[in-house]
Amino acid sequence: MNILEELQWRGLLADCTDAQELAKRVSPGPITLYCGFDPTADSLHVGNLVPLLALRRFQLLGHHPIPLAGGATGSIGDPSGKAQERQLLTKEVLASNIAKVKEQLCRLLDFDTPVNPARLLDNATWTAPVSFLDFLRDIGKHFSVNQMVAKESVRARMEDREAGISYTEFSYMLLQAFDFCVLCRDYNCELQIGGSDQWGNITAGIDLTRKKLGRPAFGLTLPLITNADGTKFGKTAAGAVWLDSGRTSVYRFYQYWIRTDDRDVARYLKFFTFLTRDEIAALEVQHAENPGARVAHKALAKAVTDLVHGPGATTEAIRASEILFGGDLAGVSEATFNEIVGEVPTKEIAKAELEGAGKPLVELLVHGGLCASKGQARKDIEGGGAYVNNVREANFQYAVTAKDLLFGKHLLLRKGKRNYVVITAK
Repeated sequence: MNILEELQWRGLLADCTDAQELAKRVSPGPITLYCGFDPTADSLHVGNLVPLLALRRFQLLGHHPIPLAGGATGSIGDPSGKAQERQLLTKEVLASNIAKVKEQLCRLLDFDTPVNPARLLDNATWTAPVSFLDFLRDIGKHFSVNQMVAKESVRARMEDREAGISYTEFSYMLLQAFDFCVLCRDYNCELQIGGSDQWGNITAGIDLTRKKLGRPAFGLTLPLITNADGTKFGKTAAGAVWLDSGRTSVYRFYQYWIRTDDRDVARYLKFFTFLTRDEIAALEVQHAENPGARVAHKALAKAVTDLVHGPGATTEAIRASEILFGGDLAGVSEATFNEIVGEVPTKEIAKAELEGAGKPLVELLVHGGLCASKGQARKDIEGGGAYVNNVREANFQYAVTAKDLLFGKHLLLRKGKRNYVVITAK
């Protein structure tokens, strides 16, 4: 399959300015394309994956990808899909965000291949030197206000009398169009890709490139992902799912994909992995035959976590998941256990209480909130429902000592199948 057929099969082709001509263009040889991202945070999130992985799909088929950091556009803010004005960021914050995001891009794109390496560019490079008057004369004159107001991203905000749209954000479209024109002129970039909410900005760039350079250019949009239950993709009760492990732990990242709705798992395997058609078809069959085994979910979570955080981190996340399903703690690393500490309730205790004869398990179960009383704790222990470090303990007289501590400070208590608490000795 060529790249357009690949995107079509995966359900990733929302719209294209001239699909037939673009197909003719990519068939004989590689094309240079770009996708922009505004560094409004110090990390990308899972919502950024669709267009950035699309760049990678182009790259794997021999094309030349340019991830474009919006050092200039990010200082303005894209009104697309936003009900209110964005908070303006300083140049220092934008530069710091770009540096951090570049580390994540290096996992998603190949910057070192000698054949078609990805090139990270910053649109502040060519925007900052242009004076306001020069920009109005050379760029602004090619756009009519009527044309700009007709764009969905602008019209929606103008119809909201309370929020409205500032001249700053109204001008965003011109800046993005200028990017496409410069990239076409200086880097022979002929294609811009982005989410479907970027259609107006992309077509504005194509018009400007045609008027200024007399050259054809193409635009391709990818669908904005929504979950089958109607909720917004990439959002949890705790907020956005980030690619930075400091914002979203690897364990939580892995669990986000494991918990994918059954109705979405086949789609997401196509959207977010590089598994082949045959591999995904086989997973669909296994899922249909035995949904409870969650084979497709595990394949999805492993593939995406491998891509974003690396196989080593994925292994740790899988191990942490197994522990929270009653798995053996033998040989577990402290890093893996620390993932668990952040996911279950934690109670502290003075380490001195575990010295010598130790502290009765019944008291710890009450202290940890797993049992309402010592009497209930005794019944749970005798009934085989209490576990110390995932090992069943049926002796209600059992006393926990410092020897039971993991890494000299943690104790994992469980009641039943899913009720956990970590006791931390200090």
